[in-house]
Amino acid sequence: MRFLIVEDDFTSRKYFQKMLAPYGECDLAVNGQEAVEAFVQALSEDRPYDLITMDIMMPVMDGQEALKLIRQAERTRGIKDAGETRVIMTTALDDPRNVVEAYYRGGATSYLTKPVDRSQFLSLLQNLGIISEYD
Repeated sequence: MRFLIVEDDFTSRKYFQKMLAPYGECDLAVNGQEAVEAFVQALSEDRPYDLITMDIMMPVMDGQEALKLIRQAERTRGIKDAGETRVIMTTALDDPRNVVEAYYRGGATSYLTKPVDRSQFLSLLQNLGIISEYD
């Protein structure tokens, strides 16, 4: 498994990395622009990410814009629906508008409000078929 953790907050980045590292390789990005660049590079190397966790509120390029560009890069390469990388959007704001933007306009797989509960997160990954089980 290959994961991309996109988070401008150091503590949150390390938190996700600690949860995901037992299940695969983790790459890190601190803003949406870095995420899009890492994603496109992974596609060009034929080593796509299995999962992206991405904060919505970040400097340079926010998560919503990055998600749209990631989905556009997939469409350009003929990747559709089941072949798309799973993207879990995260935010400290419990704002229904962000949920609508992430799901319906951006194509997010799921959405979590911070602070992200470890058991809830790993259960979501299990339900998505990304991991088989967790401790």
